[in-house]
Amino acid sequence: MMHPFARLLDIAGRSRSNASALPQQVEAVSYWRGVGFMLAGHHFAAEMGEVAEILQPPRLTKVPGVRSWVLGVANVRGRLVPVMDLAGLLGLPSRANWRSRRVLVIEHGDHLTGLLVDAVLGMQQFAVDRRTELQDQDEAFAKFVSHGFEREDRVWPVFQLQELLQAPEFLQIAV
Repeated sequence: MMHPFARLLDIAGRSRSNASALPQQVEAVSYWRGVGFMLAGHHFAAEMGEVAEILQPPRLTKVPGVRSWVLGVANVRGRLVPVMDLAGLLGLPSRANWRSRRVLVIEHGDHLTGLLVDAVLGMQQFAVDRRTELQDQDEAFAKFVSHGFEREDRVWPVFQLQELLQAPEFLQIAV
């Protein structure tokens, strides 16, 4: 009878001798992931980490004395969330019906902000080597878009939501 430890050594040795070779090392592709959305007929992506949640437009309570693009506040699981019409803020016409519209909830410090967009296009994944710097962007959103990713003959501009939340025009909500 073989000692248990010797038996384990024997099994390990036979396993190594019968093991197949390691697969060829293939260069791994790094990906950037974001949330795709539509705004005024344009495709955009927002960094995945910037979007805390995606909601159907919630019931809103109007706030007096604010700009027209401030739609109101919503109670989202016990937290008050101001909801802004992103197209309205940027002076762009919305081209969507109310049913397709969604609210991207953005966390900024301890505060949540909801941004109404025309549609959410799900998670988008782009190879990082397909990043491209963008020129000649629409003046309405050029301040918040500097680069994008190319995939299937389409460039997806990356909308910098944190930049938007710190922009003076976003912070000036009083009429």
